[in-house]
Amino acid sequence: MPTIKNFKHISIALTSVVLFACGSGSSEHDDLSVTDTVDATKTKDTKAQNVFYSIPSPIETTSLLKAAGAKYNKNFLNPIENLSKYESVKGKALNLGIYGSDLSFTSIFDQTQESMLYLRCTNTLASKLGISGAFDEKTTERIELNLENRDSLLGIISDSYWTADAYLKDNGQPGISALIIAGGWIEGLYIATQIANTTKNEAIITRIGEQKLSLDNLVALLDSHKTENEGIAEVLGYLIELKQIYDTVTTSAGETTVTTDKEKGVTTIGNGSSFALTADQLKQISEKAAKIRNQIIK
Repeated sequence: MPTIKNFKHISIALTSVVLFACGSGSSEHDDLSVTDTVDATKTKDTKAQNVFYSIPSPIETTSLLKAAGAKYNKNFLNPIENLSKYESVKGKALNLGIYGSDLSFTSIFDQTQESMLYLRCTNTLASKLGISGAFDEKTTERIELNLENRDSLLGIISDSYWTADAYLKDNGQPGISALIIAGGWIEGLYIATQIANTTKNEAIITRIGEQKLSLDNLVALLDSHKTENEGIAEVLGYLIELKQIYDTVTTSAGETTVTTDKEKGVTTIGNGSSFALTADQLKQISEKAAKIRNQIIK
């Protein structure tokens, strides 16, 4: 089976979570030695990096789906008519992630009109969360000028999420960041399973199996913030149920290497592990992913 490679981590607000985790020491242990403090920081850094390197962004996921021969189907997306339903912080954050994933999906497949509609959805939710400047009129204007240039369009979307990331980092809201990441990941998995079930494409099925690693780290991420917001604990419960299915997926371990091109913003993961996903496991994952996703968007 293919290995996990070429992860472009342009993830929704993910960096803010990583940086917050690296810098959130406790004042209760001032008597620790310098060595103990350094060791604790290294452990925390390692855990944060595991999350960072294993969760693909919506752009990454949809790019992989297209490369595997997937076709555009708007029925896979969260209808824009649902936007008015999201009033809680949890609902706004999760569906910002979901609509962000849908925005990437429409952009990858050159659906310019629908890209604009989903941009407005992300703009609205970002504004309601107080993430000013992420998807504002200036962003809309830039996108309108680049509707025929997919690479530029995706770059602008990425810039928008970095703006959201910076805001959340500066305002100490890692829990909201975690929910946004979870929403984007869930939508990516949902779309992938829908396409896999209609095309039976082996490359996509393999990619779904590889999300076992991503899910483990996403669960760890949410677990570290579960006391910050009741919504986080609820979503964590959903994902633990999904993890129980993924835990039955057979994994052949291999050596993992990580290299980062800071200039291009591309992280490459070489992972010798393979994930043997049976037809029954795919069915269970598909059903659970759909149940979680539909619970979030309703």
